[in-house]
Formats: sequence, C-alpha cells, structure tokens
Amino acid sequence: MRFANPLFLILAGIIPLLVWDYFRRAKLREASIIFSDISIMKSIRPGFGVKYRHAPMILRMAAIFIFVLALARPQAGQKEEEIITEGIDIMLTLDISGSMRAEDFAPQNRLGAAKDVLREFIKTRNNDRIGLVVFSRYSFTQCPVTLDYGALIELLDKVDIGMIEDGTAIGMAISNAVNRLRDSNVKSKIIILLTDGVNNAGKIDPLTASKAAKALGIRIYTVGAGKPGGAMYPVEDPIFGKRYVHIDTEIDETLLKDIADETGGLYFRAQDKEGLREIYKTIGQLEKTKIETKEYANYTELAGFFILPGFALLLLEIIFAHTLFAKIP
Repeated sequence: MRFANPLFLILAGIIPLLVWDYFRRAKLREASIIFSDISIMKSIRPGFGVKYRHAPMILRMAAIFIFVLALARPQAGQKEEEIITEGIDIMLTLDISGSMRAEDFAPQNRLGAAKDVLREFIKTRNNDRIGLVVFSRYSFTQCPVTLDYGALIELLDKVDIGMIEDGTAIGMAISNAVNRLRDSNVKSKIIILLTDGVNNAGKIDPLTASKAAKALGIRIYTVGAGKPGGAMYPVEDPIFGKRYVHIDTEIDETLLKDIADETGGLYFRAQDKEGLREIYKTIGQLEKTKIETKEYANYTELAGFFILPGFALLLLEIIFAHTLFAKIP
C-alpha cells in the first residue's frame, strides 16, 4: 500500500490544534454560581449528555482525519517481476595426455587438480550450458553443452589419462569445441582450453582453428598448467615398481597467447592448484550470465473507501450535536 499524494498527510497536523482550541473555548464558556453548600450537588450523577458531551467533537476530528487520508490518495498495489536470463555456452577443453600425470600440483597430479577445479567451476554457474571436450593425440566430446550439471560432473569424473593415444592435438581440440558451439544462438560463446604441452599431433593447425572460432564469435581462454623448470613424473619400473623421474615442463606459451589474442580471450599460467582455481574464478567473473529484471506494478485507488465513512461520521456529529448533545445558550 502507498499514498499517491503523501504531502496531504501534513494536514492531519491541524487536528491537535482543533482539539486544543475546542477545550480552550469550552473552558471560556464555563459559568460559576456561588453556593454555600454543594454537598447535595455532589450526590447528583451527571447525565448522559454531560458524560459524553465531547462525542461530537471526537466524531468531527475522526471525519477530518479520514478526509485527509482520502486526499492523500491511498493505493493498494501488486508488484510483479519478470526475470530474463541470457546464459553463456561454455566448452571446457581438457588435455588428458600422459604429461598430465606430473605431480607438481601436489598432492594430486595435474589432471586430478584440473578435474577438481572444473567441478567447482561448473557448480558456480547458473543458466549456462556447459560441455566437455577432452584431447591428447585425438579429440572427442565427452559431454555436449548441457544444463544438466549433475550429468556433466559424472562424465567429468570418468575422464582419465589413457582414454586416447598419447599426444597433444591442440588444433583438433579447438576445432572440436568450435564445432559443438557452431550452431548455438546465444550471444556469448567461450572455450576454456587447459593444456600442459606443445601441439605435436592432429591435422589442424591451432591458429587456423582459432581463426574459425573468431569467425563464429567464440572467445578462447587458454590455460597453461605446470611449474616452470619441470616436475616429478611417476613411472612403472618392471623391477623396482613405481618410481619418479624428473621431466621438463614444455608449454608453448606463445601459441596459447596467440590463440587467446586472436579470439579476444586471455592466456593464463597456472603453477599450482590454488592458482588454477583463481584462474577459473577470474574467467567466471569475466563471463557473467546476463540477468535483466523488469518490475510491473498495478495500483487500485482506495480513496473512495474513505470518503463515505468520513461523511457518515460528519453526519452523526451534526445529528448528535443537535439532539442528544444540543446546547442551550
């Protein structure tokens, strides 16, 4: 409920002044007669007209207050909101080549840390369709873009090294992700590509694939995973069992920067799991779902419901003032 003309409520301030003036005049009209003994008068009970002699004044003040409320135009309304959301289509593109076994993201290897961060990233999104492409020597779609985040996370959990022959086909991965987003009609489409290696497989050049992404309005964010200098890598020795060897970290940062720059995206370097988490958090903040809220309000005038009671009280005041509470000069 609201008042369309709330300034009129100021007029209610005259009511206390009118009440004060009423009692001031009543006191001036009081007459006095000198009696030697008023004990008999004390035993007389005041009549109805005396006891309730201020009733007409109360009715008049109530009527004035109601008329003031009517002038302020009370309105009852109902508000409705229309929320329009415009989601983003996101293809998560994950390297599952053998080098992702490196354990510089302790206590996990690179793939384990990446999967944990991707799960967290998926859970932070709303109204966005998200898909998953994995790659090593070849690339395939593990999950097409979907709003079923539960199913997507289940398919992410099944991702492991060795699903595909070893290698790093970055161009093929981008091409596959672009193909999945090609027919999307949303305004914002992005690919987040994570790799720890150098493109050494596939028939499609990464920069050629990124040009195709640009032509379709797709931004690519690239992430290089791995500490500079190298990391410990587990190997299975037929004699001594599992042991660790040191391998160099080879990330083609120039290529990843060029891919991102070509499509209007950004390149990031992750050296540990926390850094990787911050990178996906930053990308999430850059790529926000558009939410538009429209508010509608429908108000009904209530002034009419106040005018009739106001006139009724005023009429009662006039009737009582000239009948039950009539004053004889």
